[in-house]
Amino acid sequence: MGRPIQKRKMVGGANDFGSDLSGKIAVTAYRPSGGSKVDSTTAYIVSQRGSRKFKIHLDDSSEAVYELKAVAPGSLQNTSNQFCVQVILDDSTVAYVEKFYNNTVHYVTAGGATGSKPYTLKAEGTDEGQDSGKANIDVR
Repeated sequence: MGRPIQKRKMVGGANDFGSDLSGKIAVTAYRPSGGSKVDSTTAYIVSQRGSRKFKIHLDDSSEAVYELKAVAPGSLQNTSNQFCVQVILDDSTVAYVEKFYNNTVHYVTAGGATGSKPYTLKAEGTDEGQDSGKANIDVR
């Protein structure tokens, strides 16, 4: 699995909701098995289960294990629980996280280009190309 994500970048569980969630990795969208896509405003990563498997807190306040996919939200399949996390590269290119590491992400752009960069967590509106050489992941 490599180096897991630091726990301070994830939500500790349902008890954290209602408190300060700044600095936590937000889920862009998810799609449950057999269900429809949800563009999320309140879903967060709770814990890491494998290199691409994560327990996430969903919009309906439930928690389930989902598989990270490096695709746009509209491309998530309903054959298994899947989610995506959008990342903004330092040149303002939109990409999606393929794999999280402790301090870096491996990403795939819409054009299929891949790469790895260190990442920072920033709120929407402050994340477009702000840190040279870093990818920016939204927090809410």
